Amino acid sequence: MRVLGIDPGLRNLGWGVIDCETGRLRHVANGVCRSAGSSLAERLLSLYRQLSTVLREYAPDTAAVENTFVNRDGAATLKLGQARGIALLAPAEAGLVVGEYAPNTVKKAVVGVGHAGKGQIEHMVRMQLPGAEPAGPDAADALAIAICHAHHMQSAGRLDAALQRAGA
Repeated sequence: MRVLGIDPGLRNLGWGVIDCETGRLRHVANGVCRSAGSSLAERLLSLYRQLSTVLREYAPDTAAVENTFVNRDGAATLKLGQARGIALLAPAEAGLVVGEYAPNTVKKAVVGVGHAGKGQIEHMVRMQLPGAEPAGPDAADALAIAICHAHHMQSAGRLDAALQRAGA
């Protein structure tokens, strides 16, 4: 299973692709889509086109996006929400099921605690994906989201298999 993790942002949208085979995770690629343009519409279009290229190039089987947290600046939260819309739209348009995870859920899955710092996340991403060199904090966060989604997908698969065995 190939998983695309996306860390939405209006300036920098991080992405990371991993392969998950029989419980083993392997780094495939990661990067950052940087918005370009003077208007909000141009910046969103730029992110959409770059993310669509990533989807075509790496052909993931599933994707996951981090939920937006609400902060004190309502305008900034709204703009982040619009970038998150791009992060949900592009994989959905490619026919993928898109998982969504709270930041604390991602941190807990990767680091073991829900209030880990960016440095801890990047360190644990490197530990779980040997050879991975994140292209920055946004790409490290995206890889963490992909790891979280892979763990949840594996757990769901084991649960489904156990339920099928119990019902048989």
